[in-house]
Amino acid sequence: MAETNSPLLIKRYASRRLYNTETSDYVTLDDIAAFIRDGREVQIVDLKTGDDLTRQYLLQIIAEHESRGENMLPVNVLNDLVRSYTNQASSIVPQFLAESFEMLREGQSKMVENISTINPMAAMQAQQEAFMKAMTGGMGNWPGSTNPASDGQTEEKESEPEEALDDIKKQLAELQAKLSKLS
Repeated sequence: MAETNSPLLIKRYASRRLYNTETSDYVTLDDIAAFIRDGREVQIVDLKTGDDLTRQYLLQIIAEHESRGENMLPVNVLNDLVRSYTNQASSIVPQFLAESFEMLREGQSKMVENISTINPMAAMQAQQEAFMKAMTGGMGNWPGSTNPASDGQTEEKESEPEEALDDIKKQLAELQAKLSKLS
């Protein structure tokens, strides 16, 4: 198989069929979209003229997704794009869009990195235990819970539900802050 750093060459025949030069088979726009989602760059060229048709086909893929109700581009953004073709801003729009998407990719990478460093099961278990303590006032018959009357620390246990609830609120706020930073 060819090196994945080089673009996947797709040739368009006169019949408008698209031919994958690596696998020697015909592909659809959905196949091309899947290659791109998998991180592969593609280049689509007209077999007869050699013209690069990549932009045209990528726009067609986007239009098909939008027409199926997979609305990712708000109408006001589409309006702004149309306007940018008719004014002096057209020279800065491509650079702005490229940098915006680069920031988005970096944010997504950081989010995946942060999620992979967190042990989700341990965090969920700790939150569940704190929640159960808060709900039962620290006196429930839940696994892992203790009865405050049995250990002689009744006054200390009364503040634990509030502390546990505060801990849950703090953890939730931290997670929300991390998510808002990433989006």
